[in-house]
Amino acid sequence: MTPRCVRSWVTGALLVAFVLVPQIGSAQQANATMRGRVIDKTSAAAIPRAEIILLVGNRIVTTDLSGRYVFTALPTGMVHFLIRAPSFPTTRLIVELRPAENLERLIELDSTAAGRGAQDLPAVAVTAEAPAESYRLTDFERRRRAGRGHYLTDEEIRRSGAASLQDAVRGMRGVSMECGGRGCRIHMVRAPMNCDPEYVVDERPNNDFGPLTPIRDIVALEVYTGPSDVPGEFAGRNAGCGVIVIWTRAGPR
Repeated sequence: MTPRCVRSWVTGALLVAFVLVPQIGSAQQANATMRGRVIDKTSAAAIPRAEIILLVGNRIVTTDLSGRYVFTALPTGMVHFLIRAPSFPTTRLIVELRPAENLERLIELDSTAAGRGAQDLPAVAVTAEAPAESYRLTDFERRRRAGRGHYLTDEEIRRSGAASLQDAVRGMRGVSMECGGRGCRIHMVRAPMNCDPEYVVDERPNNDFGPLTPIRDIVALEVYTGPSDVPGEFAGRNAGCGVIVIWTRAGPR
């Protein structure tokens, strides 16, 4: 290679680097950061080992012993999080983040809503037989007797040893898993590709939180794999992709 060709090649490489480096730097600066503490709303005590979950991408950070957290490389705009910690109800958080923003955010969880610290009550004589099923699960039991889908009770979920919702439904007829770098998602065998099932949590459609519902919060589960199985009350626009009905401990009584 002649000296003139070498000079031309070096000049071209420097120009490319000059153009690309600012673009890379600006892309990095566009990411936002959120930091702060997670505390008990009632006592203001720090909550260690609380999980802050970014719904888009399913990234998780955990608080330290003083309840502090730092979440970097966040997208901008309206960003949705789930906050969960032992003995506290799962809480949804939505914040608006600007490019390169460093947001300080205090997150409060309500321990009273989780019924922590139950007290012993005096014994009461029972003169009537208690119903065999919870009143709020009457519809669940009615559909389970009809037998059109797959059903799991609280006892069956516990006995299975499932660590997640995906574990609980794994192996059900007509249910498959699509797994990748972000974990596994539930897919019905009869559904078209990229067609996720509809999630109904405590009788309300909830496709954001539904797939992430902690298994310890679920007391009953219904799985319908196709439109011919889906009961009329759940026959919505995504019924063709299947329906997963989740009943949680924190649901309305």
